[in-house]
Amino acid sequence: MARRSFEERIAARQAAQGPLKEGRVFEHGPAKFLFVTLIIFIFVIHIGGLIVMMAMGMH
Repeated sequence: MARRSFEERIAARQAAQGPLKEGRVFEHGPAKFLFVTLIIFIFVIHIGGLIVMMAMGMH
């Protein structure tokens, strides 16, 4: 039996998963973790920059 092509294996895996559940954006757990971590990091950097600028009198 010949091995299926990469595209055929991906298509079979996606067909077996079924449709994405309502309200679910990330299928991949680590991708969700990375996204949330990046958003929090950017927020903290912005708040820290604002505090530094206010302390220097540059508002």
